[in-house]
Amino acid sequence: MPFSFLFLSRKINPIVPENQTQFNEFILLRFSEKPEQQGLLFGLFLGIYLVSVVGNLLIMLAIGSDSNLHTPMYFFLSNLSFVDFCMVSTTVPKMLVSILTENKAIPYADCLVQMYFFMVFSALDSFILTAMAYDRFVAICHPLRYTVIMNPKLCGLLVLLSWITSILYSILLSLMVTQLSFCTEHKITHFFCELAEVLKLSCSDTFITYVLLYFITGLLGMIPLTGILFSYAQICFSILKVPSAQGKYKAFSTCGSHLTVVSLFYGTGFGVYLCSLVTHSSWKKTVVSAMYSVITPMVNPFIYTLRNKDIKNALRNLISRVSSSE
Repeated sequence: MPFSFLFLSRKINPIVPENQTQFNEFILLRFSEKPEQQGLLFGLFLGIYLVSVVGNLLIMLAIGSDSNLHTPMYFFLSNLSFVDFCMVSTTVPKMLVSILTENKAIPYADCLVQMYFFMVFSALDSFILTAMAYDRFVAICHPLRYTVIMNPKLCGLLVLLSWITSILYSILLSLMVTQLSFCTEHKITHFFCELAEVLKLSCSDTFITYVLLYFITGLLGMIPLTGILFSYAQICFSILKVPSAQGKYKAFSTCGSHLTVVSLFYGTGFGVYLCSLVTHSSWKKTVVSAMYSVITPMVNPFIYTLRNKDIKNALRNLISRVSSSE
């Protein structure tokens, strides 16, 4: 367990000046306050959560149990599935419990912890997708040197650096939130503790916090995206040099699933940003955020499974072994 988690969990109360009302919890307004819609929301998000968990766990189990899939591409894919599983588990269970208990309150410490881990896994998603793009770049542009370049040491180092960078980024922004004070208004117009929504409730001067937030987030967002675009530009140039149409299709099909996931991840991410600029509707912002934080982790396993024969065969073998052992 990271030291930062222990630190955040112990900071129960924010720093509040004497002339402000001290509190120790936020209120998550979720998607709707209408009682008749709570059952529908609970069933919908429970279904999404179960599909996300089962789908990503099956991907990890299939890759781990099949020695033919112990390659760099599937090593990164298993890490992506783990991150997606953790991301959806950071936000949805709390909302489901909130609907069941009809209690919208979330303690201040729990809110910080949820916000911290969501930032960690969001950043990890971006970095691992970048590592996967680099893997496809080496496989297509330098196939003869692939096993030499993408060795286990480099793959492990890329994942380790992704974790370290994501954790440091999340620690910095989370610690900045602990230095803010909050007034009597503490209703978050979201279904989880999202950093930008929490900052809106602060009575402190948040200018420096916003500058750092947009600078660091933009930096950590653009560097991976630039790496992905560069990798695919080189891949396209290499594919165009392939003489046969069948060869071009075979080369491009090896990265089709990854390109789809990248488009979905960054498309919904930019959608969240643009929605915050063009609309003041909290409901629309929450729906777009759900697409990014909940729907994407659910869809990713289907994208890789439906378009990948190796994963399909590994899943069949896994299911047959489980069935024969019963």
